[in-house]
Amino acid sequence: MTKKIVVTGIGATSPIGGTARESWDALLAGASGARTLEYEWVSQYELPVHFAAEAIVRPEEVLARPVAKRLDPSAQFALIAAMEAFADAGSPELPSERLGVDWATGIGGLWSLLDAWDTLREKGPRRVMPLTVPMLMPNAPSAAVSMHFEARAYARTVASACASSTESLVNAYEHLQAGYADVVIAGGSESALHPITLAAFSSMQALSKRNDDPGTASRPYSIDRDGFVMGEGAAALVLETEEHALARGARIYAEIAGGGVTADSYHITAPSPRVRVQAALCVWHCRRPARRSMRSLTSTRTPHQPQLATSPNTVPCVLSLAIGLTRFRSRQPRVQRVTCSVARARSRPCSRCSRCRIVSLPRPSTSPSRIPRSRSLFQVSRFRSVMGRSWPSRTRLGSVGTMLW
Repeated sequence: MTKKIVVTGIGATSPIGGTARESWDALLAGASGARTLEYEWVSQYELPVHFAAEAIVRPEEVLARPVAKRLDPSAQFALIAAMEAFADAGSPELPSERLGVDWATGIGGLWSLLDAWDTLREKGPRRVMPLTVPMLMPNAPSAAVSMHFEARAYARTVASACASSTESLVNAYEHLQAGYADVVIAGGSESALHPITLAAFSSMQALSKRNDDPGTASRPYSIDRDGFVMGEGAAALVLETEEHALARGARIYAEIAGGGVTADSYHITAPSPRVRVQAALCVWHCRRPARRSMRSLTSTRTPHQPQLATSPNTVPCVLSLAIGLTRFRSRQPRVQRVTCSVARARSRPCSRCSRCRIVSLPRPSTSPSRIPRSRSLFQVSRFRSVMGRSWPSRTRLGSVGTMLW
């Protein structure tokens, strides 16, 4: 029997706010978290990029010094976001064996690793901290959250680059469905604003170099974008079964109806020619647990992959989703099917009426800039904000790696 999985707590610490509420208000106000880095090593190493999105509230301002000293910054951010989310959920009281942690990170304890290397090189092995290994491991944030809340159901970590946090939510959903826990703290954290990462991403032409205007450098859907902006922080959600949430009288923000994960297995950054197949398969995975027609999706992807507006795979990808959507609908008796006379005569959608237009998109142009904007958008409906205001009614869909419905 499929259970309903709901969101009852939200927490975040980000470049634009120290809490989820502050971050949300800053987003609505159009604030940017990208700022010039005021560190000596920026000029010392002559880095081509001088800005990034640092967390606006430093962990040492929130955590007690003995706690912060034993954690890498990525784990510090994780603990701060998890604490806020758990408090926002009403600090549910339940047996430790029924509380789990699904966390995510892309790199992990980078600062702990490189600081230890500097200490070894400059001062010798006796000066290397004994906690270096527990601090640098990717599962350190999950362990920190688990130990703080005494979550004994499980504490797991996923590391899948930019899709990591979304994948952690999918994992939490599946673990709750399987009955491993009644409440799960899920989320992700990262803190890798280090000279070596800035230099490496710059070397692969992935970072924006708008040093003169960092506040507007992050423009993923603009035709004149020149890369992404590195950032740091953490976000957490408290997920639980609807039955458990209602039994304790918890406030419910939203329901997670399903999730899906696929892999291109093609190239480290470039989208696969089979992206349309992978996207349709991911949609199918999203739909199966929810057992309803697909009407709202959000997706994650590698940031330096081609964006939707200029990708040659744009229309094929959306077309695959549209065809898959039509097939899903044909299996749902309660959903209205295509009913125009031409479609009934041909037993397939036509290319002239509005009811069939979703599966009648034009073939992609040889010039990416000529792809019609209206065709490069995937309609998202019934996508409500958990913070009291609606999200944009449309979102762009790129090379899909992970989807959450």
